Order: sequence, then structure tokens, then C-alpha cells
Amino acid sequence: MPDGAPSYTLSLHRHIAEIPPAEWNALAGANPFVRHEFLAAMEESGSTGNRTGWFPQHAALRDDAGGLAACAPCYAKANSYGEYVFDHGWANAYERAGGRYYPKLQVAAPFSPVPGPRLLARDEHARRALAQGLHQAQEGIGASSTHITFCTRAEWDALGADGWLQRIGTQFHWANQGYAGFEDFLAAMASRKRKTVRRERRDAAASGLEFRALRGPEITPALWRIFHGFYQSTVDKRWGSAYLTEGFWPLLGEKLGDRVVLMVAFRGAQPIAAALNLWGEDALHGRNWGAAEDIPFLHFELCYYQAIDFAIAHGIPRVEAGAQGQHKIQRGYLPVETYSAHWIGHTGLRRAVAEFLDQERPAIRAQMAELAELSPFREEA
Repeated sequence: MPDGAPSYTLSLHRHIAEIPPAEWNALAGANPFVRHEFLAAMEESGSTGNRTGWFPQHAALRDDAGGLAACAPCYAKANSYGEYVFDHGWANAYERAGGRYYPKLQVAAPFSPVPGPRLLARDEHARRALAQGLHQAQEGIGASSTHITFCTRAEWDALGADGWLQRIGTQFHWANQGYAGFEDFLAAMASRKRKTVRRERRDAAASGLEFRALRGPEITPALWRIFHGFYQSTVDKRWGSAYLTEGFWPLLGEKLGDRVVLMVAFRGAQPIAAALNLWGEDALHGRNWGAAEDIPFLHFELCYYQAIDFAIAHGIPRVEAGAQGQHKIQRGYLPVETYSAHWIGHTGLRRAVAEFLDQERPAIRAQMAELAELSPFREEA
């Protein structure tokens, strides 16, 4: 290390509570998915840990004075579930060749395909030292690889320059162009698309539903219990295994307060569907949803249109409505790139993955260009 350069010590922690919240959050900023409160709610509720195979190994990089210079939400993983950046093919190929892919080290917001910072650092020198320290941590826990998923573009660029393998993906985000209201947003769309959205909103409300956005203490323990039932019904239909426990939701509401926004559909006093959002510094992040009744376009109303309404009313620049879903394009959510970086220890596997990613990136970008042609907005808008 050059003369005068700071030196650091890296430690791994099996509980986020071992790192003081004020220290962690001073580096985490406003993104709710990497804040101490969110990670603590995951652990305290039993959503991460033995049950799901997400074993906390949070990284803390301290300087000679003991100050926290950088940190990262890290997990030793015994599987590849709940990540949304799929590496099952890499694991299967490596294990067929006689290797052992698991455990691996995952730097991520658990079960949350939400872009944001992952290497939380006070400066670039500390960020780079943390990335290098993760190599040592990988070896120390006997992991095959380290995966930093849904990181920022700046982190991705810096990691790529340091030799990490670079991967991209696609999500669909809505951008607030300073709209005065939902009708102002619709006015930017082509006439046929505008009519479709209006019809979907009308049909979703046709059975006498009332839609309300509830925040913080407005979301009662009873409503959280109902919402967990909605969440389980969605999981049962699509995946069959619920990662998040019933205790997670009230803990999240308690710890993040008004940053938690629940869009609820009521019939009279009875909630029949709801969609969870977290309000970050510059985005409303849509997460989980579920319903007790199958009502046409209710999913679109709660997850997409209510989120747009809320973002316009509160001047939020962007709505991120989760992973996948080309159908979001016609509702005003356009394709954007997401980023992940990967450090693989085995030379042969690293070479094979690098070749795969070199072919995958241009293919994904070409597909995104095709998807962008489906934009519902008028060309002059």
C-alpha cells in the first residue's frame, strides 16, 4: 500500500445488530433496501437465516481509528433462490464438472430486485478496499464466488475496471416528467394507449372498490396480518415458497415508518387486495402484492397506476415496479438496464462465465432496443 494511504480491517458479522445503526446508515443513505432497519427486520422476523438459506455475513471495513469506512449487506448462500439474477446454469455446469458452487457470497438486498448502492463507502478508496476485501472474505468462508446484484452503474463500472465480471439485466421503470396529474401523464400517451389505461382503471373500480394509500402508523397490525395472507396467496400461485414471514411486515412498518406505503383496495371496510411500496430518496419501489378476489385489472391498478398517482402527488421522480413484465411497457413503464458484478475464483469457470456474459450483454441490449419501440408515448411527447 502506498505511503500515507489508509489501512483497513475487514470483519464479517452474522447479525446486522452487531454494527451500530447510526454508523451503517451514515454510509447507506436513503435507499431503504440497504438501510439497517430493513436488514434488521429481515433478520428479526426470521425471513433471512436457516429457513431460507440466506446466512448473514455483513461486511464492515474499519480504519485504524475504528471508524466505519465501508460496509455491505452480505450473505453466505446455500442456494440461488430469492436473488432475481439467475446463475443456476453456472452452478449446474460447475457441479457437473466436479466443482462445488455453494456456498457463495451474495451482496444484495434479500428477496428484493431493487437497484441501488451495494458497496456503502465514505469515499472511492474505501469502496475499492471493500471490494478487494470481499475476495478475502470469499476465500475465508470457502465460497466459490461473490455476486453483487442490482448495484449502481457507477459501482458496476468501477468493479469492471477492477476485473469483476459484468452482467446486465432489464427492468421497467416509470419516469415522472413533472406531470401535474394522472391525466397529464395520459396526455403524453398515444390515443389508443390512453384509452386502454382509462378502461383498465374503470374496470378495476367497477365493483365498488375504494383505493387508498396508507403510510406508517395508518397500517394497523390487523391490516398487516391480512396483507400477509394476500402475499401468501400470490406466492402459492407463482412460486410455492414464501420467503417473508408474517412478522416481517409489522417490523418493517415499525422501523421504516412513513417510508412504507401500502396501496389498499377496500370494498366497504374490508381490504380485498394490497400492494407494498417503499419510498426511497428518488423512487417509489413497488414490491409485494396480493388479493383475495380475482378482479380484472386490479393488479395493474394497485401496482402500477396507484403508484403513478402517488409519485405525481408527492413529486417522486421514478416508480420501480419490480422485476420482469414486458406488459408494463404499455402502462408507461419503459425498459432500463440493471447491473450486477461477479467474482469467480475458479479460473475455468470464470473464463466460461466471462465468455457467456460477453455474448449476453449485446443480446440483452438489442432486445431492450426492440422493447423501447413499443413505447406507448407519442413521439412528440
